[in-house]
Amino acid sequence: MKSKNASPVLADPAPLTKSRLGISSNLIPGLPSMNSVTPSLSDSLFFPSNQKKPKPSKLEDVRASGWLDAMKSSSPTYRDPNKDANHAKVQGGLDTAYHSWTLLYPSALESFENIVMSARGKRIALFLDYDGTLSPIVDDPDCAFISDMMRSVVSDVAKYFPTAIISGRCRDKVYRFVGLAELYYAGSHGMDIMGPKLAENCVTPADEQAKDVSFQPAKEFLPMIDKVFESLTECMEGIDGVKIENNKFCVSVHYRCANEENWDNIGKQVCDILQHYPQLQLCHGRKVLEIRPIIKWDKGKALEFLLDSLGLANCSDVLPIYIGDDRTDEDAFKVLQDKGDGYGILVSAVPKETCACYSLRDPSEVMGFLQRLIEWKKSCDINNSCS
Repeated sequence: MKSKNASPVLADPAPLTKSRLGISSNLIPGLPSMNSVTPSLSDSLFFPSNQKKPKPSKLEDVRASGWLDAMKSSSPTYRDPNKDANHAKVQGGLDTAYHSWTLLYPSALESFENIVMSARGKRIALFLDYDGTLSPIVDDPDCAFISDMMRSVVSDVAKYFPTAIISGRCRDKVYRFVGLAELYYAGSHGMDIMGPKLAENCVTPADEQAKDVSFQPAKEFLPMIDKVFESLTECMEGIDGVKIENNKFCVSVHYRCANEENWDNIGKQVCDILQHYPQLQLCHGRKVLEIRPIIKWDKGKALEFLLDSLGLANCSDVLPIYIGDDRTDEDAFKVLQDKGDGYGILVSAVPKETCACYSLRDPSEVMGFLQRLIEWKKSCDINNSCS
């Protein structure tokens, strides 16, 4: 189903404020929360020119009081158990904190019966992140391969439920990793969406003549993103451990393998380039800086678009389940939270603030959860007991 939304064009450049640099509001005293209610799909995709914007702050002030803290906040220092004499004590404290956290965000595996009880009489739709959810987080982003077993499980689950992968990666790259044509793929944080023609056993969209899902709300930004990629590749060439990735509609600066003493220089180089592109903003992920267009589009919007395209939006008999591990997945969790129907599941081995309802520790638990969904659906079909 092709969207009727026109691609966005920014009419008014945005100043280089702290929000443009992706600094969380909890790191900036007096700044309102960024977790505002997601606008409907009918809203404009771009920020209107008549919107009141804060006065530009000095770049040096921004650097000095926010973005480096944001990098560290989103990238906790790894502790090597072979080098940390207090590792056992530290690990014990983390386990206690995690246990307390799971009282608020219970394990989706341990709560599986409660989840499927809510699904009785409803159609489940699955939305999955890729890195850290279907594949492990690795030092080299080009080596984040999905296991054969996980691929098989995802293929099986897609036979029973409409299934989409919503990733910050380039859509083509995620597709090459996963290699399953029956899935829906939303790359670049939902700015590049493509799906298969609906099979007979899938949900039929409202428009029988438009069975292909395709949408690119930021295609006008492609030349700009390419220029930023080239500039970042050139300026980061001398910094060990940095990898620049062109994800088509956003540029990712991976600093997982860079020495922490170089983070300041990495952030400085990114800020220097960003100030020349007022229509772009900086976002933070797990040891990655991402430069994206300033448009009202994210993983939450992609979730809404896909539900609408599948004919599942505003249906009382639909239960969306979104599983992800990154702060960018919070936009999708927030959509489900606001709808009050559906479950967000955060994949994390450490306590995090989240809008999700449930938790899973790692991709192996994600696979276990998907396997249980398959077994439950098979049992329902045999016993005719899901309705």
